[in-house]
Amino acid sequence: METLGYYNGTIGLLDEMRVPMNDRVCWFGDGVYDATVSVNYRIFALEEHLHRFFNSATLLEMNVGITKAAVAELLQDLVRKVDSPTQFVYWQLTRGTALRTHAFPEQGQANLWVMIKPLVLQDIYQKIRLITVEDTRFLHCNIKTLNLLPNVLASEKAKQAGCAEAIFHRGNRVTEGSHTNVHIFKAGTLHTAPLDNLILPGVARAHIIAQCGNLGIPVLERPFTREELFSADEVMISSASTFCMSASHIDGRPVGGKAPALLRRLQEALLDEFHQYIGAPEGRS
Repeated sequence: METLGYYNGTIGLLDEMRVPMNDRVCWFGDGVYDATVSVNYRIFALEEHLHRFFNSATLLEMNVGITKAAVAELLQDLVRKVDSPTQFVYWQLTRGTALRTHAFPEQGQANLWVMIKPLVLQDIYQKIRLITVEDTRFLHCNIKTLNLLPNVLASEKAKQAGCAEAIFHRGNRVTEGSHTNVHIFKAGTLHTAPLDNLILPGVARAHIIAQCGNLGIPVLERPFTREELFSADEVMISSASTFCMSASHIDGRPVGGKAPALLRRLQEALLDEFHQYIGAPEGRS
């Protein structure tokens, strides 16, 4: 199978899957999601992604109706049905299927979706260009919800500008990217936004902080400004599929490039961890 779709027990090619119009995702985007990569049919950091997934569902008062262990087992089984050994693994939970009404319907079965498609991992050492965009999202960015229209608009703006990502800011405070977390190096210290309601608690972000601890690199979890972004020694974005990529330009202005050795140490440590996790290639059965 080249791509895979899953909906409440039905499995098929992604393009051939069908879902009910009354799934609340269609009317309200009423659900949560998570995603990571799978290499050699091993799903990277799955336990951490499932923890965030279930926490997001709890914050939206959703009746999950399935255990973490069951979701993990399902995802591990599904990745082995896809031909490519390197995959993007995405899953979401919606509040259920009911006639359109704003208030929650009576708690029935939540709907579980899975999408798996081939993935080409990006070169972590490649320099990228970014733009900045005013952050107009709602105030629950810590929940990984399906309501992503501001992120979609920001990503399209970045694409049209020939950039890899858009960095949100609320006033002067940098929050995060449209689909990444943002970090800077300054004077040998990693600065990253604190875990509050304005950013998603990124799994890759947590791995970066942990590797900084292993390498003896100080970390400050604090808000930082657009001015600090432009004057940083290095500017980095992180996600499950980008790990830790650094910027060469923001809004057309050169940035970073002042701490290449420190950046390389962190990137190499993250790649070493990843390669140890995925191990040698294995079969699907």
